[in-house]
Amino acid sequence: MKQKATLSLYTALAALILLMAVFTVNQLSAAAGLFNSLHPKAGALFLLVSTAIILSALYAGLRLFSLPKKPALPENENSRDMTAYVRYLTSRLPVHHQHPDQSKSQKDQRWLRANLKLLDSDSLNVTKEIATKNFFVGAFAQNTSYGTTSSLLNNLKVLWNIYTIHNREQHLREFITLIRSVYNCLPLSDFKKEEIQVHIKPIIQSAFSNTLSSLLPAGNLLAPFFLNLFLAGATNTYLTCLVGIIATRHCQSTTEEDKKEIIQQSMFEASFMLKEIVRECNPILSVTISKAVKKAGIESLNTIQQPSSGSGMAQDIVSHLASSLKNILKEG
Repeated sequence: MKQKATLSLYTALAALILLMAVFTVNQLSAAAGLFNSLHPKAGALFLLVSTAIILSALYAGLRLFSLPKKPALPENENSRDMTAYVRYLTSRLPVHHQHPDQSKSQKDQRWLRANLKLLDSDSLNVTKEIATKNFFVGAFAQNTSYGTTSSLLNNLKVLWNIYTIHNREQHLREFITLIRSVYNCLPLSDFKKEEIQVHIKPIIQSAFSNTLSSLLPAGNLLAPFFLNLFLAGATNTYLTCLVGIIATRHCQSTTEEDKKEIIQQSMFEASFMLKEIVRECNPILSVTISKAVKKAGIESLNTIQQPSSGSGMAQDIVSHLASSLKNILKEG
């Protein structure tokens, strides 16, 4: 079935390319005839310029979708292929501006490790910055199309930034390959229920390692609402941290690595980054909610009418309670 579908797809693609070629040649011939009526050499010049433009576009497209010739990953650092792979990486990696040997012509394995360490620091900073944004996107726009789209675009932004940090020249197919590799390492990309507990653990630990109720007025009343926002933001952040850290490991790999080892190490690093981001975002989120609750409460209480001379005892009690609550909220 798969072979038949592949054959059908390639046949349809070949037929489409043939039709487009025939249509293009026909239109160019017609346009060349029109130019020939104006000047004998105008048609030939038009065909020459058109052909040059089409060939340039095809060449640019091939370069965009081509993959750089990449040697096989060495099994270990003592492998024979290590020298060739170091030469390949040093030719593609940008030289970090803080590298102590920027102008060194012979770039060995030691030079490569120093450069990768500096690039790794840049990648982690980019990941943390965008993961922090995704915390608030997840908290305030959870379960909305805007929140889902924004989170996805931010994760793609992390991937693209890390890819450009590690590559002087960018290739679309290579970037797509990186996206697929990172996606295959993320939780739930290959659903296994026994892995859910492992991935949710750092999120829950971050939630309960912070005294949520103490950060808010009327803690016990607002804590469930705040915890809901917090968990949504933390989940979003954790995924973004994983995306950035896994992408960095893929871009910096110098030897063959087991997929499980990449996932476990990335989860370990992502949990630490998550706690750091949560520590910074928690006060901002709590203060924002506190102010919003106070403002909404005061505005709601302002709608309660003051007792008039003909109002009953119930209206007097409601108005008195509303006035007392407004004073409490303002003082708090």
